[in-house]
Amino acid sequence: MPRIVGVDVPNNRSIWIALTYIFGIGKHTSSLILKEAGIEESVKAADLSEDDISKISRIIDQKYVVGGELRRHISQNIARLSSIKCYRGVRHRRGLPLRGQKTKTNARTRKGPRKTVAGKKGVKEKR
Repeated sequence: MPRIVGVDVPNNRSIWIALTYIFGIGKHTSSLILKEAGIEESVKAADLSEDDISKISRIIDQKYVVGGELRRHISQNIARLSSIKCYRGVRHRRGLPLRGQKTKTNARTRKGPRKTVAGKKGVKEKR
């Protein structure tokens, strides 16, 4: 398995897809990296030479924020939003959707599984 930017990419995949195993690199970015490195997208990751791997690693290091550094950057942004108590920061803190989605019926992904609360069955009549 070739190791690129601290991630073991799978041997049996083409390098175009194998690069997407790195956090922060999608299919489009992967194709841009390979075009700049001068490597065909259809080449399997196992068939890459050490020179090709070093080219790819150098390009990623110079131009892209990936992996743990990107995760840290994202968490710092969320912490900043929370600290200034803006709307998005408050929604992050409460675990609710941020971008205007309705929450009465949906939003189960952000809110988690339903927590059933015992409610009133009906108002009892006074005699």
